[in-house]
Amino acid sequence: MAPRDYAEEKEKAKRFFQEFYRAGPGGEKEFPYREQLTAVAHRERVALYVSLDEVAEEDPVLAEAVGDNARRYGRVFAEAAQELLPLFRQRQVTHRDVLDVYIEHRLLLEQRGREGGAAGDPRDPHNQYPPELLRRFELYFTPPSTAKPRVIREVRADSVGKLVTVRGIVTRVTEVRPMMVVATYTCDQCGAETYQPIQAPTFTPLLLCPSRECRGERSGGRLYLQSRGSRFTKFQEMKMQEHTDQVPVGHLPRSITVAVHGENTRLAQPGDHVSVTGIFLPLLRTGFRQMTQGLLSETYLEAHHIMKMNKSEEEGAGAGELSEEELQQITEEDFYEKLAASIAPEIYGHEDVKKALLLLLVGGVERSPHGMKIRGNINICLMGDPGVAKSQLLSYIDRLAPRSQYTTGRGSSGVGLTAAVLRDPASGELALEGGALVLADGGVCCVDEFDKMLEPDRAALHEAMEQQSVSVAKAGVTATLNARCALLAAANPPGGRYDPRRSPEHNLGLPPALLSRFDLLWLLRDRPDRDNDRRLAQHITFVHQHSRQPPSNFQPLDMSLMRRYLALCKRHHPTVPPALAEFLTAAYVELRRECRGGDSTFTSARTLLAILRLATALARLRLVDVVAKEDVSEALRLVEVAKDSLLGDKGQQSRPQRPSDAIFAVLRELGGPGGRPVPLALAQERLLPRGFTPAQLWAALREYEELNVLQLDSAGTRVTFV
Repeated sequence: MAPRDYAEEKEKAKRFFQEFYRAGPGGEKEFPYREQLTAVAHRERVALYVSLDEVAEEDPVLAEAVGDNARRYGRVFAEAAQELLPLFRQRQVTHRDVLDVYIEHRLLLEQRGREGGAAGDPRDPHNQYPPELLRRFELYFTPPSTAKPRVIREVRADSVGKLVTVRGIVTRVTEVRPMMVVATYTCDQCGAETYQPIQAPTFTPLLLCPSRECRGERSGGRLYLQSRGSRFTKFQEMKMQEHTDQVPVGHLPRSITVAVHGENTRLAQPGDHVSVTGIFLPLLRTGFRQMTQGLLSETYLEAHHIMKMNKSEEEGAGAGELSEEELQQITEEDFYEKLAASIAPEIYGHEDVKKALLLLLVGGVERSPHGMKIRGNINICLMGDPGVAKSQLLSYIDRLAPRSQYTTGRGSSGVGLTAAVLRDPASGELALEGGALVLADGGVCCVDEFDKMLEPDRAALHEAMEQQSVSVAKAGVTATLNARCALLAAANPPGGRYDPRRSPEHNLGLPPALLSRFDLLWLLRDRPDRDNDRRLAQHITFVHQHSRQPPSNFQPLDMSLMRRYLALCKRHHPTVPPALAEFLTAAYVELRRECRGGDSTFTSARTLLAILRLATALARLRLVDVVAKEDVSEALRLVEVAKDSLLGDKGQQSRPQRPSDAIFAVLRELGGPGGRPVPLALAQERLLPRGFTPAQLWAALREYEELNVLQLDSAGTRVTFV
């Protein structure tokens, strides 16, 4: 291959910056790089982004050369932009920092010296201003759309120096620290300034002055570092690990170190799924570390472009708004049931459990009255017999949630769930590394085999489940980390299967302090039932044969479409109107009364907060900003159904089989011993919180009216017993 003329390449870059345009909305020409250079010249922006797709439109050969030798061409494009900046400076820059004043004074002194004839000789090469010191912007390349993302283990020696794109999950991010780009020294004898550009992570400071005066007189002037005259940039180190589905059988996940500079810092957090485009480079060591390293060399990725991704998806995390057709497809009739049935459609049944999991993904609204914090995330525990698809539901939620962590009880320790204190390999200082709950901040943490977790490890969850934070005081490190995640746990009863002869407390086997932190506790029983077993077997056989869910009366929604709709729901922050306060109060008092009447499940003030969270999640699902009475009724119904599942067969026996009989019993109770008339509004307030619908109430009234047991007045507002 013929050697390249980089002076000519610089001219090509200049022409590209000045002449590239694209058609605007009205057909006019838009010059994006002229606008960027104008903003950079006036200090309105720091980063200059060059799209390789747009470079390829002008000169495909140049775009290919940039991809093959990105480090060198980064300097070429930066020099071209630096030379063009005076052409785009339309006014004097008002915002100036210390380095501006420092360079301006030095240039003024140099000009005065030339005018006085004191410095007829050209400046010493060590005393010339390096371009890195005068350049006040950063240049980054954005990858071409044709670039295929690579797996981390496929980035090998043939990629050194090239622009590569890798995808993975961020496991570790250091703090942002200042990194020296140009070191400025002053001599204590002659006063000359010396500049040292720094290309490697480490450097050896200069000690002796290299100026002609000190060398000629052999005065041996010492150099002292001037922090104000040196230039620093933001630096952050990031660890990326490949996705679990990209790891071959029998291998461990590979990691890669990503060096992030300038405006690209603070774009990713641990637990994010990202796509990083950067230059694959060897890590140059100096001194003793190079000797110990021998012939081997570590490698890293110098980041140019970072984009958050959806888990195992092709599109970015904020990929596009929902179109009108997609929104209409979701919000058609019975959309609540349709969305719930779209969660793990391959799993048969569990309709109410899927509705609860849908509300967990949406989440309630967090409140902070006067510094106090009331969580909005919904915690759910699925307890049940083996083989009822608990783990399958957890793994589906883990795939569906944009941000999630999946772990198991025996495979997790207390520090693995909360936070561990580790020694930072870069600085040698003690630093905190977040566990599963911290990495799932803003998402869902799925814990399988919850009952098999050791008691000390399980105690670490108490604070994270209610206060949504993790407090650590270890090895001189005291900190509070955010753990604002919803917890979805799956567990088996202590004996392996549910024992109907024992109480729910013995069957659950978890401490009450932990159980009260779960908004919903579901017991999934595996009861023999001929008709249900036949339908379940047919469903499982069809899925096994065709690897998809059986045909139904509706088409389940796509996972990416659901993810975008859930993100749209989370933008709403519904409030509870004052008119519903009395209804909620009466419902909670009724739940407490049932608890006193021998109900052995847990009902506390946290239950009321759980109802509020479920109601606000339902309002979010409807894309409204005010909670309706139907939302509260559905939340109460889910709480009642979850409670009945815990009672097992006793709950089925204690609750009448026919809704009409149960409604009539409540009406008789409201009428009292004398059978006084009952206002219909009062009956609805008592019945709806118990899970009965208005249609069931009217059906019961018509049935008993035909039996001449009760009568409804002409206005339809009062029930009178005959």
